[in-house]
Amino acid sequence: MLKILLSGACGRMGRQVAALAEENNVIIAAGVDVHAGSAAAFPIYPSFSLVQQEAQVIVDFSRPEGLPSLLAYARAKKLPVVLAATGYNENDLCAIREAAEEIPVFRSANLSLGVYVLKALSAKAAALLPGFDIEIVEKHHNQKADAPSGTALMLYDAVKNAHSQPVYGRHTRTEKRECQEIGIHAVRGGTVAGEHEVGFYGQGETVLLTHSAQDRSIFARGALRAARFICKKDPGEYNMEDLAEEITRES
Repeated sequence: MLKILLSGACGRMGRQVAALAEENNVIIAAGVDVHAGSAAAFPIYPSFSLVQQEAQVIVDFSRPEGLPSLLAYARAKKLPVVLAATGYNENDLCAIREAAEEIPVFRSANLSLGVYVLKALSAKAAALLPGFDIEIVEKHHNQKADAPSGTALMLYDAVKNAHSQPVYGRHTRTEKRECQEIGIHAVRGGTVAGEHEVGFYGQGETVLLTHSAQDRSIFARGALRAARFICKKDPGEYNMEDLAEEITRES
């Protein structure tokens, strides 16, 4: 059975991964979380330096602030890593690239295969619909800290071109929409697990591409799938496109 060290073990997604571990033939060897002390079927430590158990891969659903210690531990132990956190800045991304020279690193703002398909379809639509206005709307529960979501930014990267300009809402804007703008809008409320829409608005026609997550288990299952995938890889950076290609080859 695959042994996982679970970072962010006490958070919503950490608990979801732990709940699905057994049915996916996975053992959570230990967890790391600043809120260590919560009851769990495995030991949880407040820092990586205290971890005693052996693992084969780290799955991280924590926050970017914990990235330096996570990468230091992974590099010291030569452990592959699945990074599912969002909100990384350029310094974080640089540290991830450096770590990937020594260990396999899988990083994605969203671990749902359905969202990967949404991204691929959105990129195709953007290429086929030149001149259409593009707007991205994302909805999440009222406890989500970052806005816009990492997935919304990932979708923006998929549809933008060299002239695109992101516009984060329009409440302070009094001028008309410019053709190079791509609107990115965040909605926060209730217990919404995650909804993303990419709209293409043309003259007399509209194309809407959407993905709706009914519950967070899809992201936990994606993390476990990514963990199995990354354990077989050489050092380097990997993402959902690499995983999707492997799934296609095996199907």
